[in-house]
Amino acid sequence: MTSAHHRTPDWLLERIALGELPPAELAAARARLAEEPDGLTRLAALESDTRATLEALPPARVVREVEARAARQDAPRPAFRLSPAWGLVPALAAVALVMVALPSSETGHGTAPGDTREVTRIKGLAPQLVIHRQSAARPERLADGAAAAAGDVVQVAYIASGRSHGVIVSLDGNGAVTLHAPDEGSQSMALVPSGTQVLPRAYELDDAPGFERFFFVSSDAPFDVAVVLAAAEALAGNPDASSAPLSLPGNLTQASLTLEKHE
Repeated sequence: MTSAHHRTPDWLLERIALGELPPAELAAARARLAEEPDGLTRLAALESDTRATLEALPPARVVREVEARAARQDAPRPAFRLSPAWGLVPALAAVALVMVALPSSETGHGTAPGDTREVTRIKGLAPQLVIHRQSAARPERLADGAAAAAGDVVQVAYIASGRSHGVIVSLDGNGAVTLHAPDEGSQSMALVPSGTQVLPRAYELDDAPGFERFFFVSSDAPFDVAVVLAAAEALAGNPDASSAPLSLPGNLTQASLTLEKHE
């Protein structure tokens, strides 16, 4: 039995709920949590509090509150937390919510325009995509390889993990490439380097067969959108387009998530 001394700390519980751990670490953390007497109950309570908070507060207000509180922090803490009135607010659907600053982190080099705060990059945490399918009940987070269908409405978000610039594109089974971010211009968008950040518009899947694959390409410096679009278009003609990586310069990091399309 897991003793109270080895009880999963709140900051790690938040990261488990967010999915903000490398896959192997996330699986191990969830396994340890399941062995604790109240582990899964605590996780369920956190997610329930989150849903209640999101239903009660406009997403834009939550984002402003998180950013304001982060800006007022003078030094890293074991975890960034909101006041009891706000609860613990991981991102479940339409808001970017938690900044994590851990003792084992290292300083990143990228900041959003006008942002003079130090940015923390979590060791071992790579940039990643987060995708939720909207539904009448509640948003459903989709894992890589999840089943999807034409007409599904999905919300795309990214976790920059300290990178300062990025591009998000998708590629479908018809070979069509769609640019999701930035909205305009030839240069990569400036990223919010911490937390889960949601794109302003949801995306409805069309009837393209086979798959819909999303890519998040990031870097510590601005880069041309055309580089990513060209790589995606080149991959579109590849039989392994649903799984092969983009061919990109070495200074760019890529993460992808594939949805399997079913009729």
